[in-house]
Amino acid sequence: MAASTESPQAALPERRRPELDAMRMLVVIGLVFFHSALVFATEGDFYVRNTETTEAITVIAGFGVVWAMPLLFLISGLGAWHSLQRRGAGTFATERLLRLGVPLLVGTLLLNPLPQWLRQRSTDPGHGESYADFLPRFFDVRVEFDEFPFFVQGEHFETGHLWFVVLLLAFSLMLAPLHRFLPHEPFRRLADRVAAVTLRRRGVVLLPALAFAAICAFAGMEEDYAGWHRWSYLLFFAAGFTLATDTRFRAVMRRDARATACLGALLFTAAAPGFTTADDPFTATTPLAVVSRALFGAAGWCLVVAIPGLLDRPRQPPQEPRTPTAPTTRQRIYGYLAAAVLPLYVLHQPIVVAVAYFVVGWAAPIPVEYVALVTISLALTLAAYELLVRRTRVTRFLFGMRG
Repeated sequence: MAASTESPQAALPERRRPELDAMRMLVVIGLVFFHSALVFATEGDFYVRNTETTEAITVIAGFGVVWAMPLLFLISGLGAWHSLQRRGAGTFATERLLRLGVPLLVGTLLLNPLPQWLRQRSTDPGHGESYADFLPRFFDVRVEFDEFPFFVQGEHFETGHLWFVVLLLAFSLMLAPLHRFLPHEPFRRLADRVAAVTLRRRGVVLLPALAFAAICAFAGMEEDYAGWHRWSYLLFFAAGFTLATDTRFRAVMRRDARATACLGALLFTAAAPGFTTADDPFTATTPLAVVSRALFGAAGWCLVVAIPGLLDRPRQPPQEPRTPTAPTTRQRIYGYLAAAVLPLYVLHQPIVVAVAYFVVGWAAPIPVEYVALVTISLALTLAAYELLVRRTRVTRFLFGMRG
């Protein structure tokens, strides 16, 4: 086959990969556990904080930070490739604006003021400003173009946990115009060569770790965006998009999953002492801080490659059409949660903060308060989704769900 011809691996249609949906569900539901833990962390500036804290949360949460949100961006990039192939650039951009832009607007207007208001009441018990009086101050905003894509800024305004939706929407719209170049011969030839080299030579899949190490080391890390620099997420998104172009990349991720998982764990372990001892590990220019951030960035790429590879179990298509059967309980739960991922993400943090505001006043040990916080927050988040989002076409649209 000539080099200019599209490879058979790239031409094969991809079946839906349930493990990717499972990973998205795991990360989003895990965020309830993660943000609940931040209430008891010694370091950080979460909205509501318990009087009694523990440093153990910093290390445990750090291991989630290194892979969880990067994995969401990688999976989103994988999905963007297939969506662009099906829809084309214009339809893809419109669909992204509706499914991400609308819930972003709804969450910003209706949900994000609450955590900021509770932060003020938590830090200043004498603060008596009502929620209605606080709202005008929250929406007292200005536009700052140098904060791309977070143009809207204010003293009390924040995108909060919806920073993920802001970045994902921005990256998707940045990607859409590139679709016109994808069918062209130079792109196909380059993609074919990269895939062939990656499959033939072990270790090539680890080379992007150097880019992530460099960004973390020299551009620094941003605590407001789950520790990673915002442009690191663009690379994870672009990496997912690239990995989706050829099934040989998927084979490489399966083949090298165990080795990259071990390497990622070792790199994270090596980075941990610097993050716990440096004065400002996210932005300091001391050798310890810079090296620790570089190790963290490399660890993130290794783990994000390893996790999908470890969970990937290719399924052979059935030889003959099967008679339709009623879905099992497991399939119904899977379908329910897969459709709920974005609404649950939008809903969860304001609910966690609201519950934490009352739980931190309990005279109980940290484990008791934490279990109560997670249990109540999960129950309320799922109830809000079921009762306030899922049941009508209007609310489904407002929270980014398909009709």
